[in-house]
Amino acid sequence: QVQLVESGGGLVQPGGSLRLSCAASGFTFSSYAMSWYRQAPGKARELVATISSAGGAASNADSVKGRFTISRDNAKNTLYLQMNSLKPEDTAVYYCHVHTYREYWGQGTQVTVSS
Repeated sequence: QVQLVESGGGLVQPGGSLRLSCAASGFTFSSYAMSWYRQAPGKARELVATISSAGGAASNADSVKGRFTISRDNAKNTLYLQMNSLKPEDTAVYYCHVHTYREYWGQGTQVTVSS
């Protein structure tokens, strides 16, 4: 079965960096676009970034452009999100997502940006 397992979240000060990872299994990882979403307390889940199946094309939400970079390693079946210049408003649970014949989500990893 499809499994998405995020890791790498934590507490970081404003201006700091974190790298999230998502280990994928149960499907042909290299055949599907992958995305990161986030959900802050009391807010709707929002799309953060998407990357094409081969990794050649990526897009970011306006709120994270120039600060976050999505990437993937198809040999390792792993998706990444490099987050730099973190702000308190980036505080959220971050989720890995894939849509094969249906949508799948990971369990999420908490990112807290606070001094």
